Amino acid sequence: MIISIVVGLIAGFFAEKIMNSSGGLLTNLFVGIVGGMLGGWVAGALGLAYIGDGFVDRLVVSTCGAVLLLAIWRAVTGRRPA
Repeated sequence: MIISIVVGLIAGFFAEKIMNSSGGLLTNLFVGIVGGMLGGWVAGALGLAYIGDGFVDRLVVSTCGAVLLLAIWRAVTGRRPA
């Protein structure tokens, strides 16, 4: 659980920088954790054996999912997330 929170915070921060967005600590945590679930789902749907138990594996998948989440948010709302 603690590892998921740490990975979520870091992934949310990386996604925020990649997407040139601005958000606070809680926004980064939310985006990172939900992005991790989305990234895991997408990787599974594509049939990728993507994730081990490694920190870096989880971070990469979570960051990709968080970037995807922010891109979907922008496409749906037509604006940048906070």
